[in-house]
Amino acid sequence: MNVLVIGGGGREHAICWKLHQSPHVAHIFCAPGNAGIAEIATCIPIKPNDIEKLAELAIAQKIDLTIASVDESLALGIVDSFRRKGLRIFGPTKNASKLEWSKYFAKEFMLRHNIPTASYACFQQREFALAYAKSQNPPIVVKADGLALGKGVTVAKSFEEARIAIHDCFDGKFGKAGEQVVIEEFIKGQEVSVFAICDGTDVVTLVPAQDYKRLNEGDIGPNTGGMGAYAPVPLMTPELLGRVKEEIIIPAVNGMAEEGNPYQGILYCGLMLGEDGSPKVVEFNSRFGDPETQVVLPLLDEDLFELCWAVTEGNLGKYKEGLHRLGGAALCVVIASKGYPGNYQKGVPIDFSKLNEPVEVVSGKNPQTLEAILRAKGIIFHAGTARDTDGRLVSNGGRVLGVTALADSLIDAQVLAYKLCERIDFEDKYYRKDIGDKGMV
Repeated sequence: MNVLVIGGGGREHAICWKLHQSPHVAHIFCAPGNAGIAEIATCIPIKPNDIEKLAELAIAQKIDLTIASVDESLALGIVDSFRRKGLRIFGPTKNASKLEWSKYFAKEFMLRHNIPTASYACFQQREFALAYAKSQNPPIVVKADGLALGKGVTVAKSFEEARIAIHDCFDGKFGKAGEQVVIEEFIKGQEVSVFAICDGTDVVTLVPAQDYKRLNEGDIGPNTGGMGAYAPVPLMTPELLGRVKEEIIIPAVNGMAEEGNPYQGILYCGLMLGEDGSPKVVEFNSRFGDPETQVVLPLLDEDLFELCWAVTEGNLGKYKEGLHRLGGAALCVVIASKGYPGNYQKGVPIDFSKLNEPVEVVSGKNPQTLEAILRAKGIIFHAGTARDTDGRLVSNGGRVLGVTALADSLIDAQVLAYKLCERIDFEDKYYRKDIGDKGMV
């Protein structure tokens, strides 16, 4: 089979990496891809929002399955467009993906179907939003209604911070995404990401992960697209995951079907586990998360192509006993360019030469033998990379690399990941030093 993956970040590299292991996949195309993806796939410089050109590519290259993993593509209706042309595609329709591209719709949907989430109010006029924010006790959360590249959410610790966030939305900082504003209560707790694969009727869940959205250690600094992740999450016990499935995922899938928009593809549930342990939905996304995908897929002991194909056939029920996963843990550290998520330099050379040196490390809390450490596995997923005119690997984005390590335990995965990060050289690289700490408390 020929497969097309749409996107060009670390998430798409992880998807291509997993598909590359399938005996069913003959050739992978990726649009636009990146320098790392180019090592296992043919990268075509077509933007994810150019749906017509993507369809032309799928027809010309006789693509058997397309995987749509970019929010903008889904919001523009790529699944609807491909289906009209008789092209097989994995992902939710435009109306189904509205769970992600309209936060107001998602909140109203959850209210209709009794899905637990934070209380909220939605506004189309600045003065009413400001008045409501002033009446609330901070912290409160201010969200642009639409897609804003992960930057449209502000946890306001004071009315002044909320006021600035509201003005940013209505002043056009996020374009049309900020024409409506959702203001919701702040829930104290820990965030966990749960991914469900859905075919419109049946659902199966992947291993839960926890990501780190803030730029700096201790969860301070500006929000980013994600600075790292790990899986599994000790807080998300099998019993709690079962509760999430029964109280959140199944009602969401059944609710979409009842409203005439069967949900097929990935349903990402961004959850907050409150102080009493009860899960509430912070947000729904209609595709894999980034960087969580870089730890979830390496732990998946199933053929990703077969899973996606089963969804397009409406045959996910054959996995009703659950998905197999590898033991141990996975941890991903994102290496970013200095200045991210603001202005940053591109075209900085990346040097991997030190990765060939032997790794001799010992876990801090639970000393392991060198043999046990060497059993661990490291994978480097490219997020923002390219080749310059001389063929050198250079940075081409804010988040540059996702350094993932697999090991028997989370602490060993953490040690190996950071050893790998130390051996990757590029000028002004930046990464958090506390990824995974929450899982070892």
